[in-house]
Amino acid sequence: MNNFILRFLLTRWKNFLGEDQHAHNPVNWYPWCPEAFEQAKQEDKPVLLSIGYSACHWCHVMERESFENVQIAKLMNDNFVCVKVDREERPDLDHIYMSAVQLMTRHGGWPMTVFLFPDGRPFFGGTYFPPQDRYNMPGFPKVLTAIANAYQTPSERSRLDQAGHEVLEEIESMNNFIPNDSALSTDILRKAYHSLATNFDSRNGGFGRAPKFPQPMNLSFLLRIFASTKEREALEMVEITLDKMARGGIYDHLAGGVARYSTDEKWLVPHFEKMLYDNALLSQAYLQAYQATGNKYYKQITEEILNWVITEMTDSKGGFYSTLDADSEGVEGKFYVWDKKEIEKLLGQQAAVFIEFYGVTEHGNFEERNILFVDFPISEMEARVTKLHKITVEELRESLA
Repeated sequence: MNNFILRFLLTRWKNFLGEDQHAHNPVNWYPWCPEAFEQAKQEDKPVLLSIGYSACHWCHVMERESFENVQIAKLMNDNFVCVKVDREERPDLDHIYMSAVQLMTRHGGWPMTVFLFPDGRPFFGGTYFPPQDRYNMPGFPKVLTAIANAYQTPSERSRLDQAGHEVLEEIESMNNFIPNDSALSTDILRKAYHSLATNFDSRNGGFGRAPKFPQPMNLSFLLRIFASTKEREALEMVEITLDKMARGGIYDHLAGGVARYSTDEKWLVPHFEKMLYDNALLSQAYLQAYQATGNKYYKQITEEILNWVITEMTDSKGGFYSTLDADSEGVEGKFYVWDKKEIEKLLGQQAAVFIEFYGVTEHGNFEERNILFVDFPISEMEARVTKLHKITVEELRESLA
């Protein structure tokens, strides 16, 4: 009965967020506003800034574990003025404080957790914190207690104040761009091209190591380099990347659309949310690649992405949704992963072709389930499957449609 009453009260409780996602948390969240920082100044408390976005899996996890926990919420409310920001609504704030967190910790991500002075200067930060010590990370209550104690200890606050000034100076120097009226030179473009070529993953496509983001603007840049110089290597980097992504688990082979990034170098296991801006830019990159090469596969992927945008991301009033959540039924990626028996039950006699084409197995490639993944170039995989099952390419494509 007590748990029922607590849940009932939490659904009735509202903080200062109005109708936003975290409005019913027991945390006294403020939006980003002058009133929050004035309150922190008057109460002599640091600001706890949490930045996330509505489709973020680990943001949901931290909300369930910590922000809906009454004891942790009390610790937050008693010692901090708490501010919640959606990075999709305030990319300017996200950029500033992500830079700070990366300077302080050498990594970043969401949810982002940053502790500020009442004037907005960051002095400590991180990303996701578990409710207890876990994953080689301190529990969130331990972090809150340590920060609160340090802030109220004069010698420690002085040290935090110095750290805050140093971080602010570093951020200002990073963003101190000197105006230049000179024309953009081909030398700069050549340097950018060589930088991409140096970081290119010739085996899997993309740039750098995991986690891998699609980076469509890099691909569009390389296509422009190819168009102006006929530099074959520039086109090859684009083709390898687009092919590998379209065959990978980062691409939704059934509904279309590309996930935000891959957790591995092969584009197999995505971070499952889909972002509108990623898909807008990727559809453009695939279309530009089709124009440059005449490869109809790129045209197909372009159409599939845009059809997904029209079907899933368009509001009835004509606007567009910005993100599609990673979670289904409270589980990250559940909507996108498959069990072999589930496929056999759904597809019947056509299941064997589907299973062969997408590499589905009993034990799966992701937590005992299968992320659909094409292991060979499309033409080669089509030849393998049609030969094995004695069907035509047209019959194969129809069965996969």
